[in-house]
Amino acid sequence: MENEYSSCKLCARECSVNRTKGELGVCKSTDVPKVARAALHFWEEPIISGDCGSGTIFFSGCSLSCVYCQNAKISHGGEGREISVQRLSEIMLELMQKGAHNINLVTPTHYAPSIKKAVILAKEAGLSLPIVYNTSSFDTPKTLRSLEGLVDVYLADYKYSRKESAKKYSRAGSYPEAALSAIDEMYRQKPEIKLSGGIMTSGVIIRILLLPRHVAEAKLSLSRLYKRYGDKVYYSLMSQYTPPKDAPAPINRPVTREEYRELLDYAERLGIKNAFIQEGGAASESFIPNFNNEGV
Repeated sequence: MENEYSSCKLCARECSVNRTKGELGVCKSTDVPKVARAALHFWEEPIISGDCGSGTIFFSGCSLSCVYCQNAKISHGGEGREISVQRLSEIMLELMQKGAHNINLVTPTHYAPSIKKAVILAKEAGLSLPIVYNTSSFDTPKTLRSLEGLVDVYLADYKYSRKESAKKYSRAGSYPEAALSAIDEMYRQKPEIKLSGGIMTSGVIIRILLLPRHVAEAKLSLSRLYKRYGDKVYYSLMSQYTPPKDAPAPINRPVTREEYRELLDYAERLGIKNAFIQEGGAASESFIPNFNNEGV
């Protein structure tokens, strides 16, 4: 684990900084996991949250720099509490005791080695829930391969299909191809969708967050993904974009009903069967969790 942090190449930026010596890459994280919230979460896709909630652990820091991040307090602001790997494993067991359907690891990439060790410890202590890896998909295939056999469900973003957008909004021009490579690896590991009692226990969900005035790009993303994976994965078409106060034009407003309807109509024309959609009112700051170190 120390070697992976000492020349860090966990995400597709491959900063190569020595996090064990306090050097910080884009994620601004040391080699000690930092968590801002661990609680039952009800706002994921229905097959993740179910009726009892997803046992969600929100990690601080992020390898992307999205100007519109709804979790900016922890991804950019550094809020959260540093914890040991042992404590991380205990949190997973506590969430199981609270009735969680799964353990949902949000923005986990830059702590993958610690997470791997914590999951193993938790399983040895009786953890029996599916592990959900909730990621921006800016992972390297190598990082994902290191988790094979431990992760049950990949909940993956596909934020951009155009490098210009990726560079403008997330300072990551390599994102479109890097994310595809990552999702390819996720799909290799989990090529079959499995559910038990209405809850996903294996497979891949790919999220597309529609940005205002970016319908054409979202269509391109959806077409690219569907040609690659067909209906062997789930697609989650999201209208919940909530612009921060300082968002640049043209993403300084919510998505319109017409924009979202255009994307849904396109998905129907493609013939997609496995898709989740969001009803009106999804774009709201009320959907942003309170990062107060609950459960940490």
